[in-house]
Amino acid sequence: QHDVAALLKPISEKIQEIQTFRERNRGSSMFNHLSAVSESIPALGWIAVSPKPGPYVKEMNDAATFYTNRVLKDYKHSDLRHVDWVKSYLNIWNELQAYIKEHHTTGLTWSKTGPVASTASVLSAFSPGPGPGPPPLFDNEGRKEESSPSRSALFAQLNQGEAITKGLRHVTDDQMTHKNPSLRAQGGQTRSPTKSLTPSPTSPKSHPPQKHVPVFELEGKKWRVEYQEDRNDLMVADTQLKQVAYIFKCNKSTLQMKGKINSITIDNCKKFGLVFDNVVGIVEVINSKDIQIQVMGRVPTISINKTEGCHIYLSEDALDCEIVSAKSSEMNILIPQDGDYREFPVPEQFKTIWDGSKLITEPAEIMA
Repeated sequence: QHDVAALLKPISEKIQEIQTFRERNRGSSMFNHLSAVSESIPALGWIAVSPKPGPYVKEMNDAATFYTNRVLKDYKHSDLRHVDWVKSYLNIWNELQAYIKEHHTTGLTWSKTGPVASTASVLSAFSPGPGPGPPPLFDNEGRKEESSPSRSALFAQLNQGEAITKGLRHVTDDQMTHKNPSLRAQGGQTRSPTKSLTPSPTSPKSHPPQKHVPVFELEGKKWRVEYQEDRNDLMVADTQLKQVAYIFKCNKSTLQMKGKINSITIDNCKKFGLVFDNVVGIVEVINSKDIQIQVMGRVPTISINKTEGCHIYLSEDALDCEIVSAKSSEMNILIPQDGDYREFPVPEQFKTIWDGSKLITEPAEIMA
């Protein structure tokens, strides 16, 4: 077990470098590209996953697809190099899945007659040396991205072997929409939450949109909370470092997440409340309205994008949190003071002036 951990160390370190680079470049125009790589690069840890490393790689590929879809949306009509990049990058994981299916279906198999894997040989493989240059597009950024130190924790979890499953809630096949066709048939649930059913344009009558089946399940490393309505009792009692949460189209509901989790995304939600203990990566709020978030422990970054109304209650331990916002309004940060909270609005208007050599931008004073 010690040798395996040592052999994985160089890969784990590279993964952390990638995720750290992504976090340090949140303002980059390539942030969706960086996020696609950052969220999927743990697929390299398949060698420590058993008995199904193939599905694990597919989960990482799905995580990348969430961001590559954004890249395609932004560039498919303006710069086809980005489209080619998406196809090439996702193909890496598709080919890896095919390789695993052919040679290591139930987990990494070691040759009984081959050379012994040593830490010295691995370290030499990761040392600088001559070799082919990087691909012409995005490679410098793509090689260095990642979302947080949580990926190192991921490898620490993987190195536990079978112990990694301890603490995870068992979700039976009949509770998983992707394994239960009857659930999908009941509500028209699609695999991708970004697609919704719309009435046929040839329909003679206007019908109300088909209601989706609520989803609350752990699918691989992702907690999926989707289409929840008027639910204030939602709770995940035990999260893990390697897990992420994706909350989609929830309305008038509240979710509490206990423990420590990698990241949380709130997408297309209305009047939704989130209470969580600790997030090691990022909490993202996208295309939402009337969101309230309470941090009980720590979180390094909260991102708010295209959102109307977002109130964030920080804990004493989370006062160093960075709040990144864009195209959003009615944002307030509430800071604990003297047993209560004091509210501070996030600026929505800015003033920019030319000082003779550069532009200077600062929040605009709003007169009552």
